[in-house]
Amino acid sequence: MLGTPTEYTELPYFFTDQYDLGMEYVGHAPDFDRVVFRGDFAGREFVAFWLDGDNRVLAGMNVNIWDVLDDVKALIRSAAPVDPNKLADPQSPLGDLLG
Repeated sequence: MLGTPTEYTELPYFFTDQYDLGMEYVGHAPDFDRVVFRGDFAGREFVAFWLDGDNRVLAGMNVNIWDVLDDVKALIRSAAPVDPNKLADPQSPLGDLLG
């Protein structure tokens, strides 16, 4: 804007509230290999993670689960492989998956 080239480093993000559902999506996953769910999918309280073939988190969406967005962003930014079983386990803190 002032003649200084700067890379835009923010992750794509959107949120919406639809009746009894609140959702936040962060990241970008036009091509992915699998989706891992953490939480109660049937009860509509979960986090979904889009992973590539190396088990790196490309994007995440929390549905009626709050205070996880910073951890999801950290997983995406780290670009480090994660254990999908631990990612799916609500008893395994997301922050511990960063290594």
